[in-house]
Amino acid sequence: MGSLSAPGLWALLVSALAMTAIVGGRYLATSGLFALITRRARPGLYAGMDRQIRSEIFWSLLSAGIYGVPAGIVAWGWQAHGWTRIYTDFSDYPVWWMPLSVFLFLFAHDTWFYWTHRWMHRPRVFRIAHAVHHASRPPTAWAAMSFHPVEAVTGAVVIPALVFLIPIHVAMLGLVLTIMTVMGITNHMGWEIFPQALVRSRLGHWLITASHHHRHHEQYRCNYGLYFRFWDHLCGTDRGISTP
Repeated sequence: MGSLSAPGLWALLVSALAMTAIVGGRYLATSGLFALITRRARPGLYAGMDRQIRSEIFWSLLSAGIYGVPAGIVAWGWQAHGWTRIYTDFSDYPVWWMPLSVFLFLFAHDTWFYWTHRWMHRPRVFRIAHAVHHASRPPTAWAAMSFHPVEAVTGAVVIPALVFLIPIHVAMLGLVLTIMTVMGITNHMGWEIFPQALVRSRLGHWLITASHHHRHHEQYRCNYGLYFRFWDHLCGTDRGISTP
């Protein structure tokens, strides 16, 4: 950083600020959309929860800044210096690599999330950081990024780190971010948006939806995963689904 020229430092700052604005704007738009869907599909579900929702929005916008800074640094490094393994030419890798790269990103993110999430349920760490997220009782569509800064930092570094390790097309990276956003919100809405035919199917046995994550918010020491139930099944922490 000390060797950066003034224009380079300014470009880095602008990139970090721009990504912070994008993450914050994405949060407000997507959580707002699913909150509106909830209002129409489950009228009154969030009644009397205005104070909790304001708290969720406060912590989420704070988290947006924490997520935006490393994302902005990575975006600047990719554009200005060719850092990362993000590619734009579809011919750089075989077509089959694109869906595989998405799965690898999601599985790596899920693995990191599972183990850091379990760590955050240790009593001292929980009191310091993770209690902020569990203050949402029950969670709402606004709670997806409602994290203490300590927890936000653990989540903010994952995707920026992975783009240095796993080649991914920029469109597939966009898909990963979309899945991350949608799953984060729908898992916290307080009701199941996906059909029961999927939730209770063999495929659903390995996927996390609101029915699975809601039990974590009820019982705390189970169902730690983010996208998949693989680690929960393997480590004996899966307690099945509930009916939010």
